Amino acid sequence: MEIAGQAVLLRIFVGESDKVGHLPLHEAIVRKARDAGLAGATVFKGVLGYGATHHIRTTKILDLSADLPMVIEIVDEQAKVAAFQPACSELLERAQCGGLVTLENIRVIQYLPGKKPA
Repeated sequence: MEIAGQAVLLRIFVGESDKVGHLPLHEAIVRKARDAGLAGATVFKGVLGYGATHHIRTTKILDLSADLPMVIEIVDEQAKVAAFQPACSELLERAQCGGLVTLENIRVIQYLPGKKPA
């Protein structure tokens, strides 16, 4: 798989405790992206944040949260990401947790797939 030049970045904001069945939502999204053949996905765990509820989630020791902010970033060609978006929306709806999904145009400078682990 090769990506060069224009691509898109799909960014999905969810909570750490959000689930689809027994599977964490962020993991369900990454697995679905891999199954869809997208170039790559990465999950980041936030240390502080809030969303539509304005409830602050933090890693502070006195206010330890099991629901820290999570951001999933997926990069690929526009057509492939557009084809994936309905599946992503369906997972968010099944989780019934809320969330934010953004899309932005990016320019890929270099994408070098490594060897698959044995």
